[in-house]
Amino acid sequence: MKKFYHTYFISLGLIFLLCAFTFFSILLHNRDMGSDSTALERIKRTGILRLITDHSINTYYYYNGQPTGFEYELAAAFADFLNVDLDVVVPGWNNMFAGLEQGKGDFIAAGLVITREGIEKVNFSIPYMSIRQHVIHHQKESGPEKIEDLSSLIIHVNRETSYHHRVNELIKSGIPINYILYDNVSAEEMVRMVHDREIKYTIATDTVALVSQRYYPDIRIGIPIREKESLAWAVSKKDPEMLEQVNKFFLYAAETGLIKKITDKYFSTIPNQDPFDLKKFHERIETRLPEYRPLIYKEAMKYGLDWKLIAAIVYQESQFDPEAVSLNNVKGLMQVTSATAEEMGVSDRFEPSESLKAGIRYLNKMTKKFEYIEDDHERTLFSLASYNVGYGHVSDAVKIAEDMGLDATKWQSLKKALPLLSKPDYYTKARHGYTRGLESVQYVERILTYYDILKQKEMNENVTYPHDSKKL
Repeated sequence: MKKFYHTYFISLGLIFLLCAFTFFSILLHNRDMGSDSTALERIKRTGILRLITDHSINTYYYYNGQPTGFEYELAAAFADFLNVDLDVVVPGWNNMFAGLEQGKGDFIAAGLVITREGIEKVNFSIPYMSIRQHVIHHQKESGPEKIEDLSSLIIHVNRETSYHHRVNELIKSGIPINYILYDNVSAEEMVRMVHDREIKYTIATDTVALVSQRYYPDIRIGIPIREKESLAWAVSKKDPEMLEQVNKFFLYAAETGLIKKITDKYFSTIPNQDPFDLKKFHERIETRLPEYRPLIYKEAMKYGLDWKLIAAIVYQESQFDPEAVSLNNVKGLMQVTSATAEEMGVSDRFEPSESLKAGIRYLNKMTKKFEYIEDDHERTLFSLASYNVGYGHVSDAVKIAEDMGLDATKWQSLKKALPLLSKPDYYTKARHGYTRGLESVQYVERILTYYDILKQKEMNENVTYPHDSKKL
């Protein structure tokens, strides 16, 4: 019996030691790995916020080695709000919800529409944008005139998206729609397929379609197929604290004007687009630009400027025609005035290299006048306006913006002030008098559109994504 108890207590001791070892191993593991019960706790501990998204014009892409895109920039602002770094996870369009559920990211920001189907899987934030779904077709194809006409078409959409759900709703309402489903194909790619006549019809939101039309000018935006919907971010249903932080951020971003600033940066020029002008632009960057691209690149590099921005200016000024002459007798590729040419040391404005030298040197001079503006993008917009209408009129508009209590270092403020210089109440008090300021605003925003097209074209020709863009 003593031997039995001796053996029994030895066994108990071994079990106790084994349990203690296991317990301390778990403690050490939790200390190393983190014992966070919520995403927010892990984010605070690691200092990393993980965004789930995918590559598209409206969401996230790389340009000149830097991440950009509307959703990315908004997410980066959220990371700043939490005082952490942002990491990006790209699982593919149809795997984002699964990635969120598996804890491979902390939230989804990918132009998600709030849908009944989505509500069953995730918690949506408060909305940050309204959109509408439209039928997209090629200009050579007839678009439907009413929703019932969809029954005679074949619609191509990505699986388990708001477009797919809407098609199902229409079928349930009694409209027999034929459709083909795709996996992990973005709406932007579907629009491209329509443009290249690989498919005839797809569905996209107005924001996706209008931005895409810059690059695919032969598409047409057809009838809307439902009322306005809301875009939101998505977080796991298991993590209400994360939803609370996202909503706090959106309230902060709305109150401070941050959402408006980022929205304007990516979408403000959309309503002014003319698809026929864009069609001509696409043609001329193929037929005329190649001759002048080496010159543009060479002169732009002297001042650290992006050659594509200069090319956008040249198209706006002369449509790449070195013999162009305006009604005001400005001449050449960059439509340089005689006074500016003389100031910049150029004698022959019709000579392409001379015109580019004068124009780029003058643009650089204008840029230096706004060195007090810290934001590079904002500074560029002010210098473009000055190139068009003159620094004096822009400085008058800056003064008007200040008098109106606006932030005079922001383009959105200048957009409001410049057009006022055509009104007697303002130009009679301005140092440099009257100018058609609205035309200058339109000038800048057309250049931004052309510049954006050239950037996207360059990316499409040589698409690479850095290794820090993770794949699940």
